[in-house]
Amino acid sequence: MKTPKHWQTKNFLSLLLFLPSCLYALATKLRIKYITPKKVKVPVICIGNLTAGGSGKTPVSISIAHILKQAGKKPYFISRGYGGNLSDVEVDINLHSPMEVGDEPLLLVKEAPVIVNHNRYEGAQKAINEGADIIIMDDGFQNPSLHKDKSFLVIDGNIGLGNMFPIPAGPMREFYSQGKKRADAVIMLGEDKTNIANKFSDLPIFYGDIIPQAPQTENKNIIAFAGIGRPQKFYDSLKNCGLNITKTFDFPDHYLYKSDDIKKIIKTAEDMGCEIFTTSKDFVKIPTLYKSKIKVLEITIKWQNEKKLKEFINN
Repeated sequence: MKTPKHWQTKNFLSLLLFLPSCLYALATKLRIKYITPKKVKVPVICIGNLTAGGSGKTPVSISIAHILKQAGKKPYFISRGYGGNLSDVEVDINLHSPMEVGDEPLLLVKEAPVIVNHNRYEGAQKAINEGADIIIMDDGFQNPSLHKDKSFLVIDGNIGLGNMFPIPAGPMREFYSQGKKRADAVIMLGEDKTNIANKFSDLPIFYGDIIPQAPQTENKNIIAFAGIGRPQKFYDSLKNCGLNITKTFDFPDHYLYKSDDIKKIIKTAEDMGCEIFTTSKDFVKIPTLYKSKIKVLEITIKWQNEKKLKEFINN
């Protein structure tokens, strides 16, 4: 799904949906309250959030794994492999497809090994058996099955926490006050345009910016497509790189592309004389036959105080 517009403000539709939202939040609260997390023998870092949709968890997870490797650690990611049909496997980028392990694990594995398991505790145990001395949970803040030694909440500074209502009235996976109690630190990506950092003033806050790498193209006229929670965020990054977007194609988050989808985009680009750009998350789901015709906007995270973040993680 794409992020609904009514998630950003308190309006008639969000107020109409508030009662089922309370039931959703209550179910999350009870699940967390009555399931006892199991602890493993190595530290577990959770990179999560309070909202549905893309906040930047995956690039943050990759950056933190890189920091841990610089410190001499051997991190493993564990993921439920959203959208995939396999479980209890170590991801092999040359063997597995997004239909089998999901899209995000195929990005994470470029930085560190990934175990996909629908049961986070079993996934962590498998990672330890393979040699992990620290576990990074990509998502899973609301999953109570595995004990977390440190939990980061990732927040997109541009949109904050929306209207702060739970799903379906708003973007929240749980009520803010409930989730904040379990958090150890906040990662704010981009400018805090909604002043949401004030609500987390008693927690360490680490600021970072998503930096797009300069695209390698002579043709500045492009067509862009994305299947992520907030595609406009991607399109804005392309514009900031000096590219002229002539047309966009939006798809639901975690969408698995069909050949006909990509053929349509390629045909449109050829007719308009444009290059085609997408995200790295979308690129892994494109049929191999068409990948040579599509460019990727690669991104990295630049921390405003990386030394402070490293000290917090390594401690």
